[in-house]
Amino acid sequence: MTDTLSPEQRRERMQRVRSRDTKPERRLRALVWRLGYRYRKNNVAVTGKPDLSFKGRKRAIFLHGCFWHRHDCPSGRRIPKSRVEFWTAKFEANVARDAEVQGRLIAAGWQSLVIWECDLSDEAEVSRRVQVFLNA
Repeated sequence: MTDTLSPEQRRERMQRVRSRDTKPERRLRALVWRLGYRYRKNNVAVTGKPDLSFKGRKRAIFLHGCFWHRHDCPSGRRIPKSRVEFWTAKFEANVARDAEVQGRLIAAGWQSLVIWECDLSDEAEVSRRVQVFLNA
């Protein structure tokens, strides 16, 4: 199957995909801030550069996009129709890297929480999970 976009259009579209400060990340940060917790964002000193890190508590929160990190939801199960081998390998590498980061954090004495992008539809539940995680 061929791409329906020209190479220039595809390049422009892919450049719009952000790695930091996405709308879901901003929503999560605002929610955590409203709960009264202060954090560092994308702290390079912490393994895996978590979206939110709490150094004194040795806690890290990752907000994973369902599509990119292969969550078991409709968005996470979707696979692009073109270049299937490329995308499959990319997704597998993302999942493997996520597992490696979790292992390295545990070895360093950190605990981590993964919030999926689709979870943000229920902010009350995310708030509860964050509070339980950070107060444990």
